[in-house]
Amino acid sequence: MNQQQIVLKNDLAEIETMTAVIEQFGEAQALPLRVIFDMNLVLEEIITNIISYGYDDELEHSIMIELSWDNGLLALTVTDDAKPFDPLANAAPDLLLPLEEREAGGLGIFFVKEKMDEVTYKWEQGHNILAMKKKYAPELQN
Repeated sequence: MNQQQIVLKNDLAEIETMTAVIEQFGEAQALPLRVIFDMNLVLEEIITNIISYGYDDELEHSIMIELSWDNGLLALTVTDDAKPFDPLANAAPDLLLPLEEREAGGLGIFFVKEKMDEVTYKWEQGHNILAMKKKYAPELQN
């Protein structure tokens, strides 16, 4: 199993750092570009939401991301000390409604759940823990 840990500050500028580390991890593991793209897309959505909406103060906080790749299984775990928020508790947006009639929010986590095979959330010891997994087809497993 190949693993990598990334620790970010609650600053949107850190997304660039995250992207660079994910790309280095992907290249070191010779991962298909599709897998690297999926990691970046999903994690950018999650991290942006944590930074933008998760904190009620201006203090510096840490957000930890764990990446692993093992025989075609991608696992991503995001741990933060933002206010408790279960993104899975919200109803999926009604995509059939015209845009102007839809409630704001919810598209990001809907997208994450569509992209990944499994998404779980728990609040533990003062931290949000969002775990995501995706199994890739044999031709993408190296």
